[in-house]
Amino acid sequence: MFENISLALQGIFSHKLRSLLTMLGIIIGIAAIITIVSTIKGTNEQIKQNLIGSGTDAVNIELYQGDGRINFQWNPVPEGVPVISDNDIEEILKLEGVSNAATYTKREYSENVFYKNKSFSGSLYGIDRNYFDVYNYFVEQGRGFVEEDFTKFRKVAIIDKDTAQTLFQGESPVGKILEIYNEPFVIIGVAEQRIKFKPVINSFQDYMTYSGSSNGQIFVPSADWPIICMFDEPQNIVVKCTSTDDMTTAGKKTSDYLNTRITAQGEEGMEISYKNDDLLKQAKQIQDLSSSTNNQLILIASISLLVGGIGVMNIMLVSVTERTKEIGLKKALGARRKRILLQFLTEASVLTSIGGVLGVLAGIALSQIISKISMTPVAISPVATVIAVVFSTVIGVVFGIIPAMKASKLNPIEALRSE
Repeated sequence: MFENISLALQGIFSHKLRSLLTMLGIIIGIAAIITIVSTIKGTNEQIKQNLIGSGTDAVNIELYQGDGRINFQWNPVPEGVPVISDNDIEEILKLEGVSNAATYTKREYSENVFYKNKSFSGSLYGIDRNYFDVYNYFVEQGRGFVEEDFTKFRKVAIIDKDTAQTLFQGESPVGKILEIYNEPFVIIGVAEQRIKFKPVINSFQDYMTYSGSSNGQIFVPSADWPIICMFDEPQNIVVKCTSTDDMTTAGKKTSDYLNTRITAQGEEGMEISYKNDDLLKQAKQIQDLSSSTNNQLILIASISLLVGGIGVMNIMLVSVTERTKEIGLKKALGARRKRILLQFLTEASVLTSIGGVLGVLAGIALSQIISKISMTPVAISPVATVIAVVFSTVIGVVFGIIPAMKASKLNPIEALRSE
């Protein structure tokens, strides 16, 4: 085998230009497939990152009526939805895939928050003691919430950096007073996530999908929420998962647990229940939208591999013709058909394998160039690169069979007589 590989390499390097032109179809086909697969993989990962975020592995479980999330800014509070207690949190922490949990209430695009004459249009949250831990927030300025803020109903607030920039424009916000639903709240700190993530917006559809995640945020103790809204309100819950892959399971088990405690009846027979955000499912649905096109692109790129294989068969037939005397001499000295067959199959396989390796390198380089030019994320797949090289070797074997069989069947006497 090693002798055949050595002979194959000698033949390839003795006809460098011819060998390179023969491999060109293989190189182009493999490079195209590696580029397409890398771009698809990178785009899919970006979609997943956009929806899930970075470093949080958190799943929201919110109250729904039918298929619509209940917005307590506009919808009445249903009776029969109990408060999520500390005992409930303890039970939820025992569920598979859950490492932490926190309750919260929320007003999206709140218009009743002011600092002097400036209005705020981001999100207002009433959070418990665990919320910042679940979402990996840290207090950059001032202080965080302490136990007395909850037990003594202190009117204090923590804002994020976006809100600080919007309302205070470089001025320290700590100690300033916000008017929240006509109630004065003292800002005690500015919080920021340890891993700040912003979705990549490449289209209007991306903007509509992800833009809501980049607004400013204001946090107040959950104990103050009835002061702001004038009534008790059912909480939502967010669970931190042990890993990204556990998000679907942890979210489903948490919502199932909470739903066993609901006795409320919705309007017009619509069910009131907790539902989890299945972000992995959403990501897969978006990824599947382009899967058909992606498969077509891979199929088109594969045609060049077929062309490359035909080129390999052609050049190997020429090689057999050129080396007829060599084959006849080997047979005259006792070489069997199997030995001649393996020699030419090995040469074809080595030729296409080198083409496969060069194609992989070209595909990786091309992927990076496209990424830089179009700002499209790419992710090189080790599995795809290995498969590409193996597949190129298989092409050499398949398209080298006919020339190899022709060489092995040559009559040694006629081969030695040939000019």
